[in-house]
Amino acid sequence: MAFLDFEKPLYELEERIHKLKKVAASHADVGADLEKLEQKAQKLQKRIYADLNVWQKVQLSRHPDRPYFRDYLDRIFTDFQELHGDRRFSDDPAIIAGFGRFNDQHVAIIGQQKGRSTKQKVYRNFGMAHPEGYRKACRIMELANRFSRPIFTFIDTPGAYPGIGAEERGQSEAIGHSLIVMASLEVPIIATVIGEGGSGGALALGVANRILMLEFATYSVITPEGCASILWRDGARAPDAAEQLKLRAPEVQGLGLVDEVITEPAGGAHRDLRATATSLKHSLAQHLSELKKLDANALREQRYQKFRAMGQFENKA
Repeated sequence: MAFLDFEKPLYELEERIHKLKKVAASHADVGADLEKLEQKAQKLQKRIYADLNVWQKVQLSRHPDRPYFRDYLDRIFTDFQELHGDRRFSDDPAIIAGFGRFNDQHVAIIGQQKGRSTKQKVYRNFGMAHPEGYRKACRIMELANRFSRPIFTFIDTPGAYPGIGAEERGQSEAIGHSLIVMASLEVPIIATVIGEGGSGGALALGVANRILMLEFATYSVITPEGCASILWRDGARAPDAAEQLKLRAPEVQGLGLVDEVITEPAGGAHRDLRATATSLKHSLAQHLSELKKLDANALREQRYQKFRAMGQFENKA
């Protein structure tokens, strides 16, 4: 397991526990020492993660071992059939989209996917979609709307890809069109921020009736590095920018931008993927059950009013 700088003491202790377990089978007298170390590791884990600063939580949302969309897809949904391509240019591996079952109900599933190995990261473009990725997502959402299938989206991207090719093919138009499509759909839409929720690349999949967010995920108009580069022309001041962006889950919920923050296991989702997936599935089922009681017009109106209510304004006339 990879570890961040602030996790190093815990990592070293877990390494000792791992080595001790290897000899525990043949040396019964190490059992007491092993139990003490495990108890110490549990206490250290709680202490470390209960006292993280903003920048450390940003790092945790990008943890190399943090579960990605595909990890949740395999544990929450069944019978998934991926559909490829936007019918205009090409397929974009940074977004996975298709249809499957959620608790035996047919649904549409769309998520931004990062890669773990260098080869996978390049293939998935680090989770940064091109215009064809968003157009593919719109194609699936429009199909879902036609056949009355609820839609689940999963957000995990530092932002839409800003390359020349993406801009030439209409990146901003593709994102804008995705916002329009999601606002007009007549089926329940539930979006979940599972890692990084950055910029318009995240919002393009986030116009939903319900927006959920994992405890150590982040959601912001821009990455801390990008913000620091603009404000101070110094990307190294990203920790300062992170403090100002209010991008942590409780802060985002306090601003009224998300409906529920899903608690992660101590140490983050990568410490217990099964428990995180179970909690997420339970929340998704609950919200879907509530939204299914609304008709098509009510779903659109609820979505419209939800986003109209975001933000605070002062009249100083």
